[in-house]
Amino acid sequence: MKLIVGLGNPGQKYARNRHNIGFMVLDRIAADHGFPTWKSKHQGSVSEGRFGSTRAILLKPETYMNKSGDSVGAAMRFHKLEPEDVIVLHDEIDLAPGKVRWKIGGGHAGHNGLRSVHAHIGADYARVRLGVGHPGHKDAVPGYVLRDFPKADEAWLDDVIRGCSDGAPHLAVGDGAKFMNAVALRVAPPRSSNTQKKGENTKASEVEAAPELDNRSPIQKLMDRFS
Repeated sequence: MKLIVGLGNPGQKYARNRHNIGFMVLDRIAADHGFPTWKSKHQGSVSEGRFGSTRAILLKPETYMNKSGDSVGAAMRFHKLEPEDVIVLHDEIDLAPGKVRWKIGGGHAGHNGLRSVHAHIGADYARVRLGVGHPGHKDAVPGYVLRDFPKADEAWLDDVIRGCSDGAPHLAVGDGAKFMNAVALRVAPPRSSNTQKKGENTKASEVEAAPELDNRSPIQKLMDRFS
């Protein structure tokens, strides 16, 4: 069983914020895969269902971003889960808009939601990093992530959200590579043979498909756990 967490802030005021892309993806997953109505539980909104024979719990913490770990920790304890059973989907300013990465472990890079999750369960959980772009200066980041996605972003945003939903069954069994392939098929669909350039053999399904490898030294891993 996997606990799939989308990070965001509760309330209609924040619904379309860049910071809430994790919530947006979970809403799409629940709708596309026939998960039941959201219920209030574990200091968040929860929907429990299955991807085939695989059971999964979708969780949207309602503790506000900087206390997301309170909700994640409560759900983990109730279901007797380990960090490796948890996948967190979150906005990532260090990735260009529309880019998606899957990884396991690492630091929180100053993301308040991840910082809170780290404090409750450590760093050894999987993440889906959903690129929203950077405003250009660190002082502008808080205002940037708490603003709505502009209309110009709607096309790529919809592709990313639907791609993550397509790949959700792979997330539920811990197959990050297949998840990324599903996303790539949405954001960069294969060209038809009559439009492909001569000598161009790269499959669109392979774009951005490889999971990030954790090449940190043991010392760096230890430092990241306490960063």
